[in-house]
Formats: sequence, structure tokens, C-alpha cells
Amino acid sequence: MKFKHLYKSTITACLLALSLNSFSQNNFKPQKDVLATIKKNFADADVQYKYMAKQFGADEFPKTYHPTTDKFETSNSSWWCSGFYSGTLLKIYQQTKDAELLKQANNNLKDLEKEQYNKGTHDLGFMMYCSFGTANHLEPKPEYKEILVNSAKSLSTRFNPTVGCIRSWNSKANDFLVIIDNMMNLELLFYATKATGDSSFYKIAVTHANTTMKNHFRPDFSSYHVINYDEQTGAVKEKKTAQGFANESAWARGQSWGLYGYTVMYRETKDKKYLEQAKNIAHFILTNPNLPADKIPYWDFNAPNIPNALRDASAASVMASALLELCRYVDKKDGQEYFNTAQTIIKNLSAPAYKADLNTNGGFILKHSVGHFPAGTEVDVPLTYADYYFVEAMQRYKAFAK
Repeated sequence: MKFKHLYKSTITACLLALSLNSFSQNNFKPQKDVLATIKKNFADADVQYKYMAKQFGADEFPKTYHPTTDKFETSNSSWWCSGFYSGTLLKIYQQTKDAELLKQANNNLKDLEKEQYNKGTHDLGFMMYCSFGTANHLEPKPEYKEILVNSAKSLSTRFNPTVGCIRSWNSKANDFLVIIDNMMNLELLFYATKATGDSSFYKIAVTHANTTMKNHFRPDFSSYHVINYDEQTGAVKEKKTAQGFANESAWARGQSWGLYGYTVMYRETKDKKYLEQAKNIAHFILTNPNLPADKIPYWDFNAPNIPNALRDASAASVMASALLELCRYVDKKDGQEYFNTAQTIIKNLSAPAYKADLNTNGGFILKHSVGHFPAGTEVDVPLTYADYYFVEAMQRYKAFAK
């Protein structure tokens, strides 16, 4: 794990612990009515998440709620979404200062802590950085740093230098599956380099992003969901989907994962090839003829029953949050488009069609997300990550008012 002789020039920049605004060039003016809506959303989210806490017991993590059966579904700490609950609680707490939320988040973090040693998943960025990373940002503690670094070490064990990627799903011999979602786990590795000075984490993140940029994207900058590599040679064996409509379709949340991931890559490296990649992904999404006027995507841009296909609030939330960072790094024209699109998404997700009434929806903020349509799981239900990125998007929007 010691590659300190490598990437000497880049590591210096990395160790500066770049903030969201550290090299931004744009500052857009938020609308007062949207800011007022966001203020109410946070107050309502406070109520909802206290209501949600009553729906499950110790050592359980919220997963979803099924409105047709009035059933609340939970998971254990090893589920890939386990970190979103505490992360959302902490982000709401930052806005409302409700001590009850902080207490609930801290209790949940204790149950999650053991996953720092989990080497069986690529989702440690989601699980540990969205939770302990958020906690550490709110109140830095040595124990949070240790947990995050251990999580990065566990994630790094899944990196294969021949393939040039971190393994996503475990699979049969000689298959090496990598999904576009994995771009979201790289931020944890950048944190670990900044926290320790060990550039090997940085190197893995950059190598994974470069390999993904080479193999996951089509000429129009839409992305495949899954690439299957030959574990022994690194050659691409298959390009396919799991959660999308078809192998050659553009699964909506996957496009948002890519947009968000390459925006983070630019923030952390200042390498303009990642900025261009993020801009190209944004162009594919925003100019797509199947993107609805309200900017809440269908679950797949190529779903066969558009305009009657289900929408995916989670894809919209991730997109809005990514665009509210990306808009700071580009020219004024593109930046304004990204900002306006994110603003539109926040407005529409705040409307009754997507935002739940108080003390309903299992306590989740948003309705109408799509988890895994082909498998028939988590279809048209609330999801923890939809809430997390919606809250993050609202935080980022508010930051423009400062």
C-alpha cells in the first residue's frame, strides 16, 4: 500500500483537502421562493425522519416502504444502502439542529462501524463515506478518520491492477464485473490519501476512473451499466445491463452516477479530462429527447413504454446534486443551464407528486423511485439514496445564497 514515490506532484494538490468551492468560477443566484421551499422541506424532513425512526428496531437499517402493502422494509448493516440513513439524518440536523436526529444518527453509526472491515463489497464509499464522512465533516474526530481509512483499505483490496478497476459484484471464476455505480465509491479513496499521505488510494481511484472512462461509455457518452472484464488479461468480455431496460439502453440512475462520479474526479484531481467527461455526460442527459420537461427522468431513457414509463426520483436527486457542483466549474452558459436544471428538479421533487405528506411514506421524504425494475424489486417506492441526494442537492443550492 506504499506508493509514496508515485504521483508526487499530484499528491501535493490532493493534500490541500480541496473544498467544494476551492476552484469554482461561477456563483448563480438562487430564487427566494425555492429557498423558502427548501427551508420547509428541511423542517418536514425533520418530522419525517423522526417518524421513520419508529418504524424499525435496533441493528436494523431502513431500506424502503411499500405503499401498496403498508410494509416497511429494513436491511442489516452490510446492505449497500446502509450508510444513507445516518448521512441523511446528519444533513437534516445541520439545517434544523434537532438533537434527536443527531442522537439517532450516532446510534445508527455504532451499528454500522463494523463494516469498515468488509472486503466483500465495492459499496464502502456509499456505506461509510456518506455516513462517517458526513459525520466527520460535521465534527472531525480521530475515530471517524480511522474508520474511514480502514474502509478505504478494505475497498482497495478489490482493486485488480491487470483490469485497472475495483471489482464490483463477486462473480464466477475469471469474470470481473464492474458497474458504473462504482464511480461513487472513489471519493472515499481520495479522502484516505488526504488523511494519511498514502498516494496508493489516489492512484487506485484515478486508474479505476480512467479504465471506466475508456470502456463504460458509448460515443454519445451514455454509459453501460455493467462491464465484464477477463480477470486474467483485463480484456472486455461483455458490455451489458442488470438494472436497465436492455444492454444498449441508458439506465437513468446509471447516467446520474457517472455524472456525479466524474464531477468528483475533477474536483479531486483538477484534471480537465474528467471535467470534459462530466460535461459530455451532462450533455447526453440534458439534450436527450426522452428527458421529460420536469427533468425527472424515466427509470431508463429507452424504456419501451415512454411516456407512460415510471419516473425515478433517485436518478433526479443524484443528477441535481451533481449539476449543482458541476455548474461551478464550467463556463457561465453551461453553468447556468446546469443550475437551472437542478433548480427545476428541486422544485418538482418538492411538489406533492413526489414529496410525501407528513407521517406517511414510512417516513421517507420522496416517493416514486425505481430500484431494480427488471428484477421487480423496489419499483415505484421510496429509497434511502433518493432522500440522501435530494437533501444534499438542497444543501448545495442553499450554498449559492451565501
